Amino acid sequence: MHAQVEPLSDEEIRDRLAELPGWTVDGTLLCRRYHFRGHLPAAVMVMHIARIQEELDHHADLTLGYNRLAVAVNTHSIGGRITALDFGLAHRIEEIAAAHGAD
Repeated sequence: MHAQVEPLSDEEIRDRLAELPGWTVDGTLLCRRYHFRGHLPAAVMVMHIARIQEELDHHADLTLGYNRLAVAVNTHSIGGRITALDFGLAHRIEEIAAAHGAD
């Protein structure tokens, strides 16, 4: 269980988005879509993200298609708002994306 986290302000979200090219905010979700050369690299990245999520004890909604993956995350424990936890997960996902051939 996480210590109490606070939702980020719109300004904090904008500032943090500047450090994450390709990530956007859709309503109350921090989102990113990745494309791959085929299905297997996309599926392998899902498994790698799952491992990171278990390590962080913070989970995104992952939507796997044939050669694409959509990631959407917010912090459910504070009513579905965007927090530093979400950006932490996003940064970890970005760190592994290139190795999976994601763009």
